[in-house]
Amino acid sequence: MRRVFATIIFSLLVITTGAQQTQKPPLHGKNWMAITGKPLSAEAGAMIFQKGGNAIDAACAMLAAGCTMWDVLSWGGETQALIYNPKTGKVIAINALGVAPTGATAKFFKNKGYSFPPEYGPLAAVTPGTPGGLCVMLAEYGTMSLKDVLEPAMQMAAGYPMEAQTAASIEKEKNRIKEWPYSKNVFLTHPGREWEAPEAGEIFVQKDLLETLRKMVEAEQDALKKGKSRKDAIYAAYDRFYKGDIAQEFVRGCKEQGGLITMDDLASWKVKIEEPFMTTYKGIEVYKLQQWSQGPMMLQALNILENFDLKSMGFNSSRYINTITQAMQLAFADRDFYYGDPSFSKDQPMKGLLSKEYAKERAGLIDPQKNNPDPGPGDPYPFEGKKNPFEKFFKERGFSFNNSPVDENYLDRLLRGTTSIEAADKDGWVVSVTPSGGWVPACIAGHTGVGMSQRMQSFVLDSSYNPFNVVEPGKRPRVTLTPSLALKDGKPFLAWAVQGGDTQDQNSLQCFLNMVEFGMTVQEAVEAPNVNTDQLWLSLGGTKIDDRKPKPGSLLINNNTPDWTRKELRQMGYKLNFGQRTSGPLNAIYFDWKHGSFWGGSSNHGEDYGIGW
Repeated sequence: MRRVFATIIFSLLVITTGAQQTQKPPLHGKNWMAITGKPLSAEAGAMIFQKGGNAIDAACAMLAAGCTMWDVLSWGGETQALIYNPKTGKVIAINALGVAPTGATAKFFKNKGYSFPPEYGPLAAVTPGTPGGLCVMLAEYGTMSLKDVLEPAMQMAAGYPMEAQTAASIEKEKNRIKEWPYSKNVFLTHPGREWEAPEAGEIFVQKDLLETLRKMVEAEQDALKKGKSRKDAIYAAYDRFYKGDIAQEFVRGCKEQGGLITMDDLASWKVKIEEPFMTTYKGIEVYKLQQWSQGPMMLQALNILENFDLKSMGFNSSRYINTITQAMQLAFADRDFYYGDPSFSKDQPMKGLLSKEYAKERAGLIDPQKNNPDPGPGDPYPFEGKKNPFEKFFKERGFSFNNSPVDENYLDRLLRGTTSIEAADKDGWVVSVTPSGGWVPACIAGHTGVGMSQRMQSFVLDSSYNPFNVVEPGKRPRVTLTPSLALKDGKPFLAWAVQGGDTQDQNSLQCFLNMVEFGMTVQEAVEAPNVNTDQLWLSLGGTKIDDRKPKPGSLLINNNTPDWTRKELRQMGYKLNFGQRTSGPLNAIYFDWKHGSFWGGSSNHGEDYGIGW
């Protein structure tokens, strides 16, 4: 009886006070907001804000801390970001993705028996991008010194209490880690014991990494003593990593373990500051990275979905799920065939792919009664006044997909993670980042303490699968990493990103629609159940073609989906898989211009965390 009475009282409180019903409360702030994948990383951002730094300074501090904590990435990985510059009113894209090194050709990998470049080890590594990306963002748009921004990360490298999730990941992967001597020395702090990884709460020390960061700061401080500007001093640290003694040790350690990266590869690589792609959805400008990422796929899906009355369908009804799933599958089919590094081709039909007219044509392929299990890429070239040069590939492929069931390994490759960083300040700077690469089990390059990227695996070796994404030296792979930023009425509306692999833009799309179509608060939107389609070519993992083939009609839905919705989806041709969590941890900042404040949202699972003031 007491339990019933308590329940009634709680229900009355919810009704009468409008109490927050999400599992985590939303964050509020009027001065700044910092959200990322680990509590200590978020604290690093807060420390920088409290010292007077702007959102870029704080984002760089969170990035450095996350790399040092191996938050599904390390210093040898890649960083990509969208930045809103309040001084110009423009959104800027940061491309700090590494490139394939000298000797990395399709023939090289085929001769070793690979169907794709390998998942792990030195041959999986593209050139490191995160140190350069951090330096460029800080130099061009930040206000503080590299020394100040790296201070939290350096304190962590000197020793921080490891959290249980990372400790368990190291222990799980310890047999692979033992293949690489430098990784073994760093990660396996209890060799020979039953549990060889660090224990949760153990002070984890990374002396080599601390020395690498110290050298970068030393280069900056020496440049300042010589009268260099703040910006030029940060670039001196950049040069020491990519051209100096850090680079020499990185290359030595890479080659010793069988890798391909050379000094020339590091010295010639550059961070790119680019113009992002943009589309409008009901008057809201949505920005994504260029086609070296999967970002334009979400823009294509939004263009397709603008042709439907989603709100009238009802949130996560069978009609809604069927519509957004098919829109995503059509966009993925185009992503899988047409996206790749634009610096290696000028023939990619991005204008056609992102046109509203092409989207309307693709929308006409959506069947309201059933799933289309084999859509294939469309033909955007006529929307640019051109003829498609790849018709022969369409015939060769035949688009006969894999009907094998989804297993645990497939789901791991589909959801394989990254982290995300969102920051905003009262002066108007906004940044959304999805860094990744060099995750556990990482192959550490010599005595640098830097885990090498594993992003080479996102290339293909056969042009019939994607003529724009075949591995070549100097080329960037087409990656899943994809931050999001939206403007409304010329002002920031939402900055958001999510952990995951091929699910990132699926989850980000639904988070956006949750707010725009269904009026959810930002915390409600990041906690709401998502759906994820497996009907796409995987970008990560697997050693055979069949490992990555699309699974027609395979759909992950939430455990709480009603029985009648499940029945209707099965009648539409979907093969259902269920999960309690149906997205990676979503992080978002919503800009409340009515009240002059920020709302922060961070998913109710994972270790993602935010702080606002």
